[in-house]
Amino acid sequence: MVMIQFFAPDFSNAHHQAAIVGLMDEYAGGISGGGQGLPVETKENLIKELAVRPTCHVLLGMDEGTPVGVAICFEAFSTFACRPILNIHDFAISPAYQGRGLARELLLKIEEVARGLGCCKATLEVLEGNAVAKHVYEKFGFVGYELDPAMGQAFFMEMKL
Repeated sequence: MVMIQFFAPDFSNAHHQAAIVGLMDEYAGGISGGGQGLPVETKENLIKELAVRPTCHVLLGMDEGTPVGVAICFEAFSTFACRPILNIHDFAISPAYQGRGLARELLLKIEEVARGLGCCKATLEVLEGNAVAKHVYEKFGFVGYELDPAMGQAFFMEMKL
């Protein structure tokens, strides 16, 4: 019996490249990813751009050569703790493999990477309507961010450039 493995991909490996781009395109094309898929320019340049970012950490899951999941994480820095943070920027399990506990396995690998980097915490964003993902993250130990309950929890904002 072959086990699904999550590992740091080789950006020079064409199969790994295609797997990352394919999984991200599948994720982007779903309801949680905006339903549009990745633009052609992104598909053509994603691997090159990830590879030149030293604070980028990618984990890829494969089942006998079939891509099953991906996490793309970036290091940030906590000025309060004076230690790195690992932000899970993208996290996707292929729909054909969902419901098998692979999200937990991938989160365990991310935690291993974060601990290896000396991170004080891991962070992520999740859409409030994505109840399944939110449940998985909460079960794993993620909670809403707050410094003081009187000030409330932080929420994600953006400004398009």
